[in-house]
Amino acid sequence: MTTWHQIEMTFKEYRMVSFKPLDPEFPIEQQLSIDAGPVVLVNLFTVDPVDQDALVEAWKSDAQWMKKQPGYISTQLHKAIGDGSMYLNYAVWDSVADFRAAFSNPEFQQQLSHYPSSAVTAPHLFEKVAVPNCCTA
Repeated sequence: MTTWHQIEMTFKEYRMVSFKPLDPEFPIEQQLSIDAGPVVLVNLFTVDPVDQDALVEAWKSDAQWMKKQPGYISTQLHKAIGDGSMYLNYAVWDSVADFRAAFSNPEFQQQLSHYPSSAVTAPHLFEKVAVPNCCTA
């Protein structure tokens, strides 16, 4: 299995998108070792305003590749309202294992070099929570 350290080294080698933990107490590299599912990847992107089109194109290429992977369910990209250059992606996967396999795939990692150098991403995995009389898990 590919480790998060190996993935980080690949990012540094290709000068890809920078990573920042959404939750420094339990970052994505620790989450990838958990057996859970289904899961939702929430990924917050920031980018320089001039690089917004490049970010969307890079994300589109990634999304089209991910759609073909086992365990992929769906994804959606959102842009912050107003003049900001912040984007939020969420992607639904059958399991952490499926997401980890797709994300650590060398073919996918090579595609990450298409992101603009100003891009910073903060990925985190979530599970549904059942709340009585409100929503189901």
